Amino acid sequence: MTLEVSCLSFRQPYAALVLNGVKTIETRWRPLLADMRNCTLAVHIAQKNWEGEDWRQILTDGLGMTPVQIDELLNSGERFGRGVIAGLVDVGETWLCPENVPCEEMREMEKAACLTELNQKYLTRLSNPRWLIDPMFSRGRKDVWTVHIPFQLMPSAPSHPS
Repeated sequence: MTLEVSCLSFRQPYAALVLNGVKTIETRWRPLLADMRNCTLAVHIAQKNWEGEDWRQILTDGLGMTPVQIDELLNSGERFGRGVIAGLVDVGETWLCPENVPCEEMREMEKAACLTELNQKYLTRLSNPRWLIDPMFSRGRKDVWTVHIPFQLMPSAPSHPS
């Protein structure tokens, strides 16, 4: 038995930031995830790294993380390697970031996106990140594609106190 789910490839460190719940806003130049509101998205870890270091300064200055905490976060993101589907995240609303956002609100969005210069980008809220039990090898693709994840790789549902 498998779960059919849409999948999107993320470069590191963004895949790790998404799956560890640090990055809660995904940014794109077009509304790629708009039709996926209230759906689950599989997170594929791309072979390549993200070019640029905005994320590091946001983790340090915006979120107050130490270099040791950042290294631990990056190492956790590498535990399954590259070229794998590593986890799942729930997709929320998508909106176009306007140019006239107040500075404080923009700083909060940049922290949630782990990226600067969000004006005129489409932002999508991400929530409920969870790592698969084991990675599933898969070639990355452009845009969103469909994958079939075996149920035995699915993370267990969180237990609720009775």
